[in-house]
Amino acid sequence: MPLTVESLNPAILNVEYAVRGELAIKAEEYRTKLKTPNNGLPFDRIISSNIGNPQQKGLDQPPITFVRQLAALMEYPALAELAPGVFPADVVKRAKQLQEEIGSIGAYSHSQGVPLIREHVAQFIQERDGFPSDPKNIFLTAGASAGVSLLLSMLISSPSSGILIPIPQYPLYTAAIAQFSGKPIPYYLDGSADWNTSPEEVDAAVKKAHAEGTHPKALVVINPGNPTGALLSEDVQIELIRICEKHGLVLLADEVYQSNLHKPASHPFTSFKKLVSKLQSPVPLVSFHSTSKGVMGECGRRGGYFECTNISPEILALIYKMVSVGLCPPLQGQIAVDTLVRPPKKGEASYPKWKQETDTIHAALAERTNVMAGRLNKLPGVECVNSPGALYLFPRITLSEKAVAEAKKAGKQPDALYARELLDETGICVVPGSGFGQKEGEWHYRVTCLCPGVDDYVGKLEKFHNGFVQRYGV
Repeated sequence: MPLTVESLNPAILNVEYAVRGELAIKAEEYRTKLKTPNNGLPFDRIISSNIGNPQQKGLDQPPITFVRQLAALMEYPALAELAPGVFPADVVKRAKQLQEEIGSIGAYSHSQGVPLIREHVAQFIQERDGFPSDPKNIFLTAGASAGVSLLLSMLISSPSSGILIPIPQYPLYTAAIAQFSGKPIPYYLDGSADWNTSPEEVDAAVKKAHAEGTHPKALVVINPGNPTGALLSEDVQIELIRICEKHGLVLLADEVYQSNLHKPASHPFTSFKKLVSKLQSPVPLVSFHSTSKGVMGECGRRGGYFECTNISPEILALIYKMVSVGLCPPLQGQIAVDTLVRPPKKGEASYPKWKQETDTIHAALAERTNVMAGRLNKLPGVECVNSPGALYLFPRITLSEKAVAEAKKAGKQPDALYARELLDETGICVVPGSGFGQKEGEWHYRVTCLCPGVDDYVGKLEKFHNGFVQRYGV
């Protein structure tokens, strides 16, 4: 029998991932076309604002020197002798410590991750939260996404297994749930209240799922939010923990943006691990973190981890069995995790440069977020929450009946039509809100706050929107 689409696993046909979907593919086609003379395009570059990828060409967030210096010495230890005095003393010391533990990074590590690095992760968590963390409960991963997919694959035991996800949500969740033939159970965030999470909405979603024959297995919480940038209060977090207790749910805490805080004094981050420990709650909790976000932006290194809390030894053994099938996470990703959880300390040679670089990135992200939200909110038919966290804004756009009809005629969602015309006219690639989920009759798009030259960038968004309104009305 020849290989056909019909002969494949039918579950993969239901998988959609809008962040790298149709518009991202079209953007890459335009990028290639721009290399040819007289290409006829009305822009001179593609701005990939569809994905939180800080170091990509066009965004060019500089890597943290400390991270790259350690990576260089781990890749080629002889550099320390070949280039004496080039690497700060604390970087050389750190590299030697890791080399003694790991050996060559060309070899497999422990399937759960290098034991010493897991110890450092546990120390980071304990210092952050004030409660103990056990390295045995920590799994290093190829980015947080790999850990999320693994846990969902284990939790979805039948087609009636349901996973509660926020709407709007990061499309990894709907994609992975579809891949493993589970059911997404939406709970809607409130865009009119800074994308607040309503515990009552979550509780109602659980009861509705039961009534429809779906068995809820886990609650996904993204904090700070993606795509919304919203930050949960401790009171709301505690209520969500109680809901998990009440309904026997596993709590999956996606906390990869925990250091992306634009207003830390008024909007601080509190981990679910801290509150579960403080409450002495029995809720099974899996918490995810990543080197791809924060100020590191080391997306291509594929570094991350998850910590298990209130998970039995039998389940931990099964998780270990499953991660061992993949042999081990990438070693350079694991080393990046070590720099994430153990940055230079005051008094060490690398600290002043590390502090200057990270402060600069934090300040730039906060300023761009504020400027973009302020200017987008002045456009006709646009409402945009000034996000206190993460890397994105999720403006709501009012689209006219004419625009909706035109989209229907083209076989597209209305916000997908908006995003496609934005790409065609400006070279800016965003993700339509329909790719994340949204309330019926509402339209959005997600845009990153990573782009340099924010005045020129927002100016293009403003010019396009005003032209769109002239064509279609509000």
